Amino acid sequence: MNVLYKATLVIFILFICGSTSLQAQSEDGIMNEYPAEKEEILQTWNEIVESIKDGDVDKLISFHAYGPKFTEFKHGAFRNGGEENELFEREVFGSVKEVVKMKAKDMKIAVYHGNVAVVTFHSDFHLQFEEELAVVNDQISLVFVKNNAGEWKIVHEHHSPLSKS
Repeated sequence: MNVLYKATLVIFILFICGSTSLQAQSEDGIMNEYPAEKEEILQTWNEIVESIKDGDVDKLISFHAYGPKFTEFKHGAFRNGGEENELFEREVFGSVKEVVKMKAKDMKIAVYHGNVAVVTFHSDFHLQFEEELAVVNDQISLVFVKNNAGEWKIVHEHHSPLSKS
């Protein structure tokens, strides 16, 4: 076989493999957009923010699916589970006197198969405690799963400081 024929054959094979790979990713639900589910997640996020603003810690906790699969990473510490997350959220958000600002900047919602979502954003939270204003500028990832009742529940949280640069 001549060189031109071999090169053409290799390019053709790579093209077919590449398009098959992209087509497979699209057809299996990974690349689908799921706009209705994205809207549900955004509504759930808004309800989470409202529960914090209202000081309704029990409602905030209800957005989590605590159990043996729940995980959290926070500021470089070792992974913890639901019990630690719930204790922390009750202590912190139960002590907030005023939510001065609670913005989720550059939020991205990626839904997979219509029942799993990864939400990422940069937090710009200003929370007033007794005498202290806490400003939280983190990179945050939340993993949501839709339960059998059609509710989106948090099954994983990851918080890390956002670089100042």
